[in-house]
Amino acid sequence: MPAALFLSSGNLIADRRFDFGRDLMLRGDLAAAAELMEQAIELEPGFASAWFMLGDLREQLGAWDGAIVAYTHACQSDPDDRHGAKLRLMRLGAEEVSSMPPGYVRALFDQYAPRFDKTLVQDLDYCGPQVLLKAVLAARHAARLPARFKRAIDLGCGTGLAGREFASLSDELIGIDLSPGMIERARATGLYARLDVTDMLQGLCAESEASANLVIAADAFVYVPKLEPLLREAARVLKPQGLLAFTVETHPGEGVILGRGLRYAHGEAYLRDAVADAGLTACAIMPAATRIEANEPVPGFVVTASKA
Repeated sequence: MPAALFLSSGNLIADRRFDFGRDLMLRGDLAAAAELMEQAIELEPGFASAWFMLGDLREQLGAWDGAIVAYTHACQSDPDDRHGAKLRLMRLGAEEVSSMPPGYVRALFDQYAPRFDKTLVQDLDYCGPQVLLKAVLAARHAARLPARFKRAIDLGCGTGLAGREFASLSDELIGIDLSPGMIERARATGLYARLDVTDMLQGLCAESEASANLVIAADAFVYVPKLEPLLREAARVLKPQGLLAFTVETHPGEGVILGRGLRYAHGEAYLRDAVADAGLTACAIMPAATRIEANEPVPGFVVTASKA
């Protein structure tokens, strides 16, 4: 993932304290780094990046209460929460699991866009689009329907990795992503008939009823806790016999949790209920790992569901 986001305090001395503290953190001197972050905050009490880094340092030092205080100040100092301090509060149990701040998601992937493909595919052995394609082909074969789609929608299209797999099966491919940086990379592929910079749910809501034959989401739903609104909109947008296909990360328990990688993990029973609640028929919910982290496959599912 990209380097930690830095938002200048506007005070050169405070920014330098932050830089010195970050260098100490990289060298492993967490306590000294935390002291420098505190000094930066004394100079500029609304310094969101310093508050966030202080929270991270306190968390690593095992000072949970202090970390919660720092992350809370980071949220207050940056209403868009571009650092994702709210997610850290969720992970520490100080807030209930809820949606990611859009400002965080946009900033994360705008930073990530220039090296997204290389990092994801080469470093993490990412294979989400290939897993998704295999599942779609299997679902169409089982339904005795052609794997050819007049109009397909790629949710969370990113740089177009899934588009590369599905463009040859689609007469018209639409991409939706919250990150302008990602959309520009997708535009450069020339695979998409239209690209929209917007939230996935808002993008689907803007589509006409029964206007698509395929809706896909390759590892995009890992940034959404409650899938029911998205699945209901996907069902509305799909034509009869249309197909929804997506990948998610999972966990052995019930419901939805925020995983260690700050992505949501959805339980199998939750997925089955959410698909049924949307009025879709599950074709298959199959175990699938789409990436490697810490030399271990990240457990997940690939889900296909059809509209009657």
